[in-house]
Amino acid sequence: MSKVAADNHTPMMRQYFGLKSEHPNQLLFYRMGDFYEIFYDDAKRASQLLDITLTSRGHSGGKPIPMAGIPYHAAENYIARLVRMGESVVIAEQTGDPATSKGPVERKIARIVTPGTISDEAFLEEKRENLLLSLAHQTRKGLDIFGFSYLDMASGRFCLFEVEGHDALSSELQRLSPREILISEDFPARDLLKLEKGVSELGPWHFDYESSYRQLIQQFTTKDLSGFGCEALTSAIASAGALLQYAKDTQRSALPHIQSIMVEHKDDSVLIDGATRRNLEIDMNLTGGTTNTVVEVLDKCATPMGSRLLKRWLHTPIRDLSEIQARQQVVTELKKDQAYIKFEAPLKKVGDLERILSRVALRSARPRDLLRLRFALEAVPELNTLLESTNTERLKELNKRILAQPHITDTLIKALVENPPSVVRDGGIFAKGYDNELDELLSLSTNASDYLAEMERSEKERTGISSLKVGFNRVHGYYIEISRLHSEQAPVEYIRRQTLKNAERFITPELKVFEDKALSAKSKSLAREKVLYEALLDLLNQALGELQTTSQALAQLDVMNNFSERADTLNFTCPELHNRSGIQITGGRHPVVEAVISEPFVPNDLDLNETRSLLMITGPNMGGKSTYMRQIALITLLAHTGCFVPAEAASISVVDRIFTRMGSSDDLAGGRSTFMVEMTETANILNNASKNSLVLMDEVGRGTSTFDGLSLAWAAVDYLAKELKCYVLFATHYFELTTLADQLDNAANVHLTATEYEDEIVFMHKVHDGPASQSYGLQVAQLAGVPRDVIGHAKQKLKELEVVTGIDAQTIPSKKTENRQAQKTNENTAAYQPHQTDLFAQAEQNAVKASIEELDLDNMTPLEAMNILYKLKSQL
Repeated sequence: MSKVAADNHTPMMRQYFGLKSEHPNQLLFYRMGDFYEIFYDDAKRASQLLDITLTSRGHSGGKPIPMAGIPYHAAENYIARLVRMGESVVIAEQTGDPATSKGPVERKIARIVTPGTISDEAFLEEKRENLLLSLAHQTRKGLDIFGFSYLDMASGRFCLFEVEGHDALSSELQRLSPREILISEDFPARDLLKLEKGVSELGPWHFDYESSYRQLIQQFTTKDLSGFGCEALTSAIASAGALLQYAKDTQRSALPHIQSIMVEHKDDSVLIDGATRRNLEIDMNLTGGTTNTVVEVLDKCATPMGSRLLKRWLHTPIRDLSEIQARQQVVTELKKDQAYIKFEAPLKKVGDLERILSRVALRSARPRDLLRLRFALEAVPELNTLLESTNTERLKELNKRILAQPHITDTLIKALVENPPSVVRDGGIFAKGYDNELDELLSLSTNASDYLAEMERSEKERTGISSLKVGFNRVHGYYIEISRLHSEQAPVEYIRRQTLKNAERFITPELKVFEDKALSAKSKSLAREKVLYEALLDLLNQALGELQTTSQALAQLDVMNNFSERADTLNFTCPELHNRSGIQITGGRHPVVEAVISEPFVPNDLDLNETRSLLMITGPNMGGKSTYMRQIALITLLAHTGCFVPAEAASISVVDRIFTRMGSSDDLAGGRSTFMVEMTETANILNNASKNSLVLMDEVGRGTSTFDGLSLAWAAVDYLAKELKCYVLFATHYFELTTLADQLDNAANVHLTATEYEDEIVFMHKVHDGPASQSYGLQVAQLAGVPRDVIGHAKQKLKELEVVTGIDAQTIPSKKTENRQAQKTNENTAAYQPHQTDLFAQAEQNAVKASIEELDLDNMTPLEAMNILYKLKSQL
């Protein structure tokens, strides 16, 4: 913005600068008549973001004023676009009367729209939470402690917790996916936020613990915070106080719908880090879209608030066995005889009650919000009746929390017209008979047309002027119009009001009296409607707590009813969760893959226990290793939400964390290579997994040289099996690792199979015990479209390698060798000896020796003996 002395500017621009100085980092929309004008740097920025024309308006301070503008009636669309980009907008409205103002019309900041504090329906995504997050930092005993607090302004849900270290900070940022983040100007981990949108920096004093504590107890009208269980979370309290004050400042009002604060405890949920969330594609696929995700398959909720709660449950699976079993009992009862069908229609009438109530509390609810609130309350008695006939304790508990509000419902039925206007200022909200005073005023306004028609008829008859018309416009009010040809015939009592090209307009004393009454009635009726509307909001706010309780219970009912429908439609089964050791799954399936493929999905089993807690998984690329591992993780995750799972049967030990290390990609923004990303994720697993964790690792060590990669993978498997003893699925193409199953007491080999038919490869997608016996790399390359000449050359080279090494290369999936200097002569090539197969030669020889000792030579056919001999030779 131009920094010219204020004295050099016009009075209007001095007023603008005064408002802008209070919000230097936000776009200021400055109301001027029917437009919001944007000036200086804000105008340049807005013109780029919104693709609107950048122009100029006169001069101020001796220089042209850059300017852009948008019509006020279309402002919501523009603001919504800016908010989605992570921008914040300050709205300055005209509060003075232009007719009486001396100098610029008085203007004040009416509202501040930021990505994390919006509650208007036009700005929100229906099925996504809109979170405002605040972060504070403390150092305790040399450790970085990050205090989190977050608020969903559109529902009033307010939570806080603390985490330790930068990895946990990154993981929680990905879980919450906030729309706006508040940090102190001296926040130490700002490098972790550089890719986040909507980061707002506040002065450090906003995060002062003492003032934050006072802010919270004032909001909840309590003596202290001990009742919320957060007294010891000093960093989180500091962040929560800053958040609450920021929310009040942006809303320009109190926040009555924020009535409590909830503490999230790490031990209550199954922890999932950022990499695991990406790999499991819970609500976002690996390309950043929302198709082919778990949420897309599972979310058939009847209400938007149910859809949002479903996402929360999936991102925060729980470890409380009693709560999980309570949810399962509900799903079982509603699934029986398809009872869930009876709940679907009344739940759809409920709509987004949660967000409507927040707008009621903020007094920004629109007439159509109240109509939808009426529909929701009308559905409650029907749901109460359905719930009364259920047997599950959780459903009975929900029924007690879903409260009918007959007085409010009847009031809304009597008050609102069937199709109310979108905004209060348009009028026409209230039904006839609701308020006598309003009816009288509206009668005077609505009967105007009849009065004018009668006056026109009588005046034509009295004056004999057939072209005479009686009309009205907003600028000049009521008038009698006579064509120019007949204007000389106007009676003497007609007073000229306006001259047009082809007509003259007049008014009479009688018409003037009617005009005063009619126009006065219109303004009075709008004022009366505003009073009645505010009274309705007062009535609703008196019952706000009960209404919020009802909306929360309805959202839970919706999610569990949805679980029942999905279980029935998708053939899911109820898993057994327990605190014993082991995960056993029979006929498990991947819910997303099963939903998108046209052919039948091949189910697979899993058996993990204390003596078999680590599985080495081998098999060809595209054989299904990754799908198998992900489906195990998803089945485990779904079981911990209370949802049924895609399997014939499942018995699952309660886990504390789910880890995945799959796929590969550079972190260009963070300056990390593919291998660095891989090792960072591996380190996170090895440092944080426990005996009760589920760990999925795929292709560890492939981003470096063969020896380094194989050694790292070997050591990682050994550590997972011996030290951590957690549940592990470890997929690899390093065939040498399969020998670990013979060396570790709790490890076993499994493989996925494929077969060749007429030079074609057919993947069986079936898991079998034992290691894989053959690689299909060339066949997969051919399927991928690698040119035939390249495939042919590769086959020739493969045969050469088999000759010089004495090994059937196709039977060993791992052919990752160090880059070696190629020899130019056939003699030197014949001396070529790859080192990888000799790295663990002693272990291989011991395995061959053991195999020979187990042979029953007396009962073996010559053909069987020959096949075994070839197999032993290949192993050596």
